[in-house]
Amino acid sequence: MGQHRSVIYMDHAATSWPKPAAVQEAIVKAMLEEGANPGRGGHWMAVQAGKRLMRARMALAKLFGIANPTDIAFTLNATMALNMAIHGYVRPGDHVVATAVEHNSVRRPLEWLKIHRDVRVTYIDADPYGSLNLNQLQDAVTDNTRLVVCNHSSNLLGSILPIEEIAMIAHKKGAKLLVDGAQSAGLLPIDVRKMGIDMLAFPGHKGLLGPTGTGGLYIDPELDVQPIIQGGTGSHSDEPLQPATRPDRYEAGTPNTMGIAGLEAGVNTVLHETVEKLYNKEWTLAQRLMEGLQSIDTLHILGPQLGEPRTGIVSFISSTMDSAEFAFRLDREYGIAVRAGYHCTPLAHQAAGTIATGAVRVSVGWNTTDDDIDTVIDAIQNITEHSIRQESEHQ
Repeated sequence: MGQHRSVIYMDHAATSWPKPAAVQEAIVKAMLEEGANPGRGGHWMAVQAGKRLMRARMALAKLFGIANPTDIAFTLNATMALNMAIHGYVRPGDHVVATAVEHNSVRRPLEWLKIHRDVRVTYIDADPYGSLNLNQLQDAVTDNTRLVVCNHSSNLLGSILPIEEIAMIAHKKGAKLLVDGAQSAGLLPIDVRKMGIDMLAFPGHKGLLGPTGTGGLYIDPELDVQPIIQGGTGSHSDEPLQPATRPDRYEAGTPNTMGIAGLEAGVNTVLHETVEKLYNKEWTLAQRLMEGLQSIDTLHILGPQLGEPRTGIVSFISSTMDSAEFAFRLDREYGIAVRAGYHCTPLAHQAAGTIATGAVRVSVGWNTTDDDIDTVIDAIQNITEHSIRQESEHQ
């Protein structure tokens, strides 16, 4: 066994850690008591496993304002959910509109469709703070547009997009809206009916506080999305084609029952704490961090300015040090875990003007404290001052 290393974890935008005790306990309980294959047998354990999945669906439906829990298909992550939505709904020759702050989980499927399915894709510009030009969006969405795709919040900038306004623009021309909720699920209020969301992709392992290998896709009941994976469902097994009933239509193969048990516990934690309380905590922590970093002249903070809405992501670049080196030193010298580089979103880096440098991303979470923030500020200050001294000595 390796020695446990003390860490200040500031990489919640990648995955939340540690998981709440209730999540850990639920996974162990499911492994010990409900370890059978749900829907693949009539014995007690298989039935209990199936009930566990339905309880998780019901919790997610409550959180996202979804009328029918069976309109939620479980996936391994938001990336899989986005691919299911994009490849399952967009047809050859269609037109899709996306934004200039999208994650590669949106951009890469769209670029593949451009090459292999003759799909036209229009990317709407964003300013360096992550705000969209809604007039440009309105002009881009035409009667031939089948789908509009956007993230709810940028995983680099922390900016928040006006989903209801985007939905109105899309629906006015008959297009459907797919929302990437990777950075918003469990942190920002989401009501798919009130907000006009036709499909919602979400991970279980970030703001929903569940384990990795969990996530899902909500599909409006009126929407015909073709499954991209076919196989065993435990239902209609005598039929040669994938069944049309939900969620079986989209859930071929054995699900991650233990992980979904943990996801249910994570969602229930969010419901108990409330999204509003969790957002206010992260926003306050992010403001504290920004206030501390703004006093360092050699740093440039990305995304919305101080006092404006944002998620708990604060990314920055340094004029004296490479982003990767900065993150490396935070980890090795101070035990602070952050992420540097392009964060799988080169489009957002282009919008922010940091495509040549990448950035250091600090992201707070459900268990981050004021002391953690102050320690991070001090560490960044110390690394910066040391870098400046070294540079002056070499001149």
